[in-house]
Amino acid sequence: SSTPAAQVREKAEEWRIIHWTPTRRKVPEPGDDDDQSEKKFRKCEKSGCPATYPMCFASASERCARNGYTSRWYHLSCGEHFCNECFDHYYRSHKDGYETFSSWKRVWTSNGKSEPSLKAFMADQQLPYWVQCTKADCGKWRQLSKETHLSAALASSYRCGMKLNSVKVEGSDACSQPEDVRVAGVTDSWWLSMLILPPLFKDSPASPFLSSYYPDCVGMSPSASPSNQPPGLNTHTTVPGLSPYFQPFYQPNECGKALCVRPDMMELDELYEFPEFSRDPTMYLALRNLVLAAWSRDCKEVLTLQKCAPHVVVRGLVRVRCVQELDRVLYFMSRKGLINTGALQIKWPLLPESQHNKVLVIGAGAAGLAAARQLQNFGMQVVVLEARERIGGRVWDDASLGVTVGCGAQIVNGCVNNPIALMCEQLGLRMHTLGVRCELIQEGGRVTDPALDKRMDFHFNAVLDAVSEWRKDKSQSQDAPLGEKIQEVYKTFLQESGLQFTDLEEKVLHFHLSNLEYACGSTLNQVSACSWDHNECFAQFSGDHTLLTDGYSSVLHKLAQGLDIRLSTVLVTVPLALLQKNVIGFSPPLPDRKLKAIHSLGVGVIEKVALQFPTRFWDSKIQGADYFGHIPPCPEKRGLFSVFYDMSPQGEECVLMTVVTGEALSLLRDLQDSQVVDLCMSVLRELFQEQEVPDPLRFLVTHWSTDSWAQMSYSFVKTGGSGEAYDIIAEDVQGKLFFAGEATNRHFPQTVTGAYLSGVREASKIAAL
Repeated sequence: SSTPAAQVREKAEEWRIIHWTPTRRKVPEPGDDDDQSEKKFRKCEKSGCPATYPMCFASASERCARNGYTSRWYHLSCGEHFCNECFDHYYRSHKDGYETFSSWKRVWTSNGKSEPSLKAFMADQQLPYWVQCTKADCGKWRQLSKETHLSAALASSYRCGMKLNSVKVEGSDACSQPEDVRVAGVTDSWWLSMLILPPLFKDSPASPFLSSYYPDCVGMSPSASPSNQPPGLNTHTTVPGLSPYFQPFYQPNECGKALCVRPDMMELDELYEFPEFSRDPTMYLALRNLVLAAWSRDCKEVLTLQKCAPHVVVRGLVRVRCVQELDRVLYFMSRKGLINTGALQIKWPLLPESQHNKVLVIGAGAAGLAAARQLQNFGMQVVVLEARERIGGRVWDDASLGVTVGCGAQIVNGCVNNPIALMCEQLGLRMHTLGVRCELIQEGGRVTDPALDKRMDFHFNAVLDAVSEWRKDKSQSQDAPLGEKIQEVYKTFLQESGLQFTDLEEKVLHFHLSNLEYACGSTLNQVSACSWDHNECFAQFSGDHTLLTDGYSSVLHKLAQGLDIRLSTVLVTVPLALLQKNVIGFSPPLPDRKLKAIHSLGVGVIEKVALQFPTRFWDSKIQGADYFGHIPPCPEKRGLFSVFYDMSPQGEECVLMTVVTGEALSLLRDLQDSQVVDLCMSVLRELFQEQEVPDPLRFLVTHWSTDSWAQMSYSFVKTGGSGEAYDIIAEDVQGKLFFAGEATNRHFPQTVTGAYLSGVREASKIAAL
């Protein structure tokens, strides 16, 4: 009598012989019935399957062949087959299992698109689940009984020998029992090519996000996805308890949303990284969608294999392969900055093999800090060099007026999938949603009729549309200044239409032109008519525009926490203006192609003025709006204090912040700060003539154009340039010198978000070396 352990080993060896080894059959003795001998066993007919003597996993029919003879074996994977008798049990209308198969088929066809074949039924309903022991020194895979349903809770707590349904599945020394030999085969590269049907997950965390899709098109089982309406009809999916700013997946027929993926299609970089899934991407999509959904649900903790694997709920040995591939998917998505990113403080390196790499980052702005945080989280040794006495670069917040005033950036333009919104969620920082209402006030105090503003906004956009039409067949050498083309189109429009605008309508038009100069960061006569909005052809951030009430510094200081100092590879994140003026020397010199691109972009300047008052004198006229506009009295003053922002939208403080853009900057060039404030106060007193406007208690005035380490606010495409310059500036030099910053982000230039994402991008490139 052998011990239980010995019996298990004997059974394992027996399985190895029956299922995998093409052992020579015993030669029949003379007199044996040769025909009966030939019918006793039948091998799997799937070409390449090593199962010479398969075993039926279903055991559904009383006549199940088990590991004996059947007229045909049905192959699901190498190691999983069912016999013809069990096929008939479900497929034939007079058999007991027919109704079970038919009921499943009705659900499948009402929810899914793939064929409801009997093989699909067996894979979805009859294969046993496999689960991995969670004990640190074990990790063996065990097959559950056919009656046991796998849940995420069971998968995350399972240990060998665990009692399930009051049945103890292993002995007291359960972890010492050998693993089923079929598991080893799953790890081989050829195993996946022998899989008949792709895995379709049940109860995936991605399910609530993807209710508008056919489940089997996005890696989920139609049998586990009840729906009250056909997929494809919903255009918006709301996940209870989730921030509305987290929308990782496109909905059907939706497009143009930044940092969004098609849940039913692999991206180009995914195909490059996982070419084995190019023919059938279902397994990859199921895993990637699960990971993105899990990260969106909880972005405050590192997403690990241990957290994700229990949610891979699929029958059969393919679950073993899915968990193995999940580790690769997590690695790839972490490296790309799609998950485990932002302001997370990592205890253990995300990419342990990167620990010997050393990187020098020049510039502690948003791009530099983003790259340094990512690289350090990956496990690299990083030093950040900053010329200033503070971090942040062109992000600089001032709290001297009683509220946080962003001397540089402070607004998040489009919060959906914006990494700034992600970090605010991680850090618990407030974002105030900016309303759309903006009263336009004329000097003299009159509020402009909204209908007039709407009409002139329409004409303004029509002029820009005409410029867009003009540039369609123009080459880069045929470019012209945007301001010049706007003026030309505008004059032609007036001549051909016979319209004549009033003096007030002309002034409102100039207000909209000042907003365009604000967006470009420059006078329009320097901006390219062909490429001024070059990034609009890419998906942009949608949703609310918000004010970071605590300022961008609150985010960047968290990114900077705990950064170490080491050295080797270099990543340059300095402002474009410093590159243009050779403030940093490069030896050997930068390539001519890169230098040409650097000088084809313009350095835009915006200056800000913030004023603290004893009272909120503007409240009665503005009536709760977050900002109000100033109609310029003449074209020469366009851009001079054109918009005023209420920096305390809840009304606790009395602070206004305004901007100076375009040609109006020249009016301030020789003025002292107090004179700039006097000029601003004269405008406010014109706008609020009906009341006493008090003198400010305190004020601040920015000087980005003369700041030694910035000399600019943000970039724009100069006349004769193109958006391609951003890509060229972003190119690395010989795999050693890398570049980040808003002027290297063609998709999202001019923003802190773009700078941050460029740092994440370069960190990913360095990690992939």
